Amino acid sequence: MTIATATSIEAVQDAVRSGQAGMRLLPVAGGTKPALSASRREDVEQLDLSGLSGILEYDPAELTLTALAGTPVREVAAALAEHGQYLPFDPPFVAGGATLGGVVAAGASGAGAWRHGGVRDFVIGVRFVDGTGRLIAGGGKVVKNAAGFDLPKLMVGSIGRLGVIVRLSFKVFPRPLETTTLEFAFDQFDQAVAAAIRLARGPVELDALEIVPGARVLARIGGRGDTLASRAVRLAGTLDAASSRHEGDRERVLWDDAAEMRWLQGGDALVRVGLSIRQVTALDAQLAAIPGAGVRYGIGGTVAWIGWPPSQPIDLLDTILSDLGLSGMVLIGPSDRALLGPRTGGVFGARIVQALDPNARFLEV
Repeated sequence: MTIATATSIEAVQDAVRSGQAGMRLLPVAGGTKPALSASRREDVEQLDLSGLSGILEYDPAELTLTALAGTPVREVAAALAEHGQYLPFDPPFVAGGATLGGVVAAGASGAGAWRHGGVRDFVIGVRFVDGTGRLIAGGGKVVKNAAGFDLPKLMVGSIGRLGVIVRLSFKVFPRPLETTTLEFAFDQFDQAVAAAIRLARGPVELDALEIVPGARVLARIGGRGDTLASRAVRLAGTLDAASSRHEGDRERVLWDDAAEMRWLQGGDALVRVGLSIRQVTALDAQLAAIPGAGVRYGIGGTVAWIGWPPSQPIDLLDTILSDLGLSGMVLIGPSDRALLGPRTGGVFGARIVQALDPNARFLEV
């Protein structure tokens, strides 16, 4: 696989237009999700966008930010933190070097998406280069923008197969002054699932809700410090179960470890699966029968982060997901196998690909 670099939007356009016949282009920047940005195929050329970086506009009063796609999320997070703001969908792999373009292309949202919505709810503008080298713009730099097609949302989860994202605009939020997390422990996994459902419907608004190994449930709340203690007591009383409380550095490490997927075993593939909490028990029963498989259920049980052991063929997970009617995206693991389970898009998806990439410049979806 050959590698090209681009440090400007014009260079990206040139790279798309100047490709050899039959060669496919695959964008990469931070490389935190290698299953989406690497390939063993000889007809693939990697386009390194890590030099296409920088915050272009940031208006704290309007809660909007525009940056080039190769900008590391940690750089954006630092700029926002100076004004008490953040990206509330908690993109994963920030410490590992994730970039804005990679977050959007992978549709990667973390724990905060439970309350505030995922990355697709915060992207308000996008510019990308299509398969003919044209620069396409959609959305804008302000939140109140409803003209034309919703191209920003189209690019969320597109994994570099519809175009090369070069510039993005986001809405941002004020960060909670303080947070605290309650951890509930149960004897059985189905009890943990039932507890998560009850907490989701309970009287205390949660910032994050996850089911983690060991039949445990994590519930995070945020707000003013003088109200958190009473809200935590009320939250603990929602369930008839033992609970412990995480605060300060201990809480920060708890969620940082989750965001960086540090719970994965060495060599594991990482597969993200969208589902409903009602499907969690069925999926967990299948995974429990696979030696070495691990899983966390994030965003209130609407996403499964599966650690798939190298001793098991990825085709087996594909079969499990297909039997359950679930689709997954491989983020870390075997390249050239980004999607598992039933494919979506159909005829309409094929028409979009034909419109944006008529010359098959990018890898097939």
